[in-house]
Amino acid sequence: MRLDTVEERDHGRVRRSRDPGKPDRASSRAPAVSRAASVLRCLAGEQSGLGVSEIARRVGVVPSTCLHVLRALVDEGFVAFDAEEKTYRTGVGLLTLVRESMANSQYPRIVQPVLDKLAAENHVNALATELDGRERMVVVAFSCAASTVSLYVSVGSRFPAYVSATGRCVAAASGLSKDKLKKRFDELKWEREPRFEEWYADVERARSDGVAIDRGNYIRGLTILAALVPSQSQKVTRGIALIGFDHQMTERTIRTLKDQLQESVRIVGAQLN
Repeated sequence: MRLDTVEERDHGRVRRSRDPGKPDRASSRAPAVSRAASVLRCLAGEQSGLGVSEIARRVGVVPSTCLHVLRALVDEGFVAFDAEEKTYRTGVGLLTLVRESMANSQYPRIVQPVLDKLAAENHVNALATELDGRERMVVVAFSCAASTVSLYVSVGSRFPAYVSATGRCVAAASGLSKDKLKKRFDELKWEREPRFEEWYADVERARSDGVAIDRGNYIRGLTILAALVPSQSQKVTRGIALIGFDHQMTERTIRTLKDQLQESVRIVGAQLN
């Protein structure tokens, strides 16, 4: 079972006032870079190539400007051009860039063996996330449980920062008022949406326990536990989540996982700091 479609379905929708494919020109310090990033995001979500006009429409720029951006990205190898179909898609140069970046990133290297241990010992799926600059959590490492039916999440999958169990932890660490958290909550999409007061009570528990639980709210049939990795800086941006099917997540199992999760984020945090 793949969770990629579930993880990606709300990507970019943390703020509904903005089109996820369009650069926020009011706040962009470098419009050209913003346009290029929007083009890459647009193409990254497509299995087949797109023409200039369609890319320009989605990104929100005139076709001539879009063409200049695409040609520059083709020159850098980040976008590939199909001369027969007259379409563009992400290029292998982008994959190389991401692979090299991930290989040199300290967090995925440190957290991967911790995830592998959690998954193997508890027959759950374990993933590590990191907050990006657009209020989204990005999966940077994943370990799959060895079972007949398992889940799979692609590294690079994104989801709104305040959703699921991880989102409750992010909310607890955010320092935002209840009113501001209500605005964030109202923008989220769930398969089985909790009432805000229930969600906020979970946030308060996460603030005291350091661990949050999502019982089938974000994805029906799945129970998710999450905790944030402690950091010496004031802003906490990394987390670990454990995912299991509801039927296997007994209260006893959850208590065990909470203890192991708390210990795991402490160990990872100590190595990072």
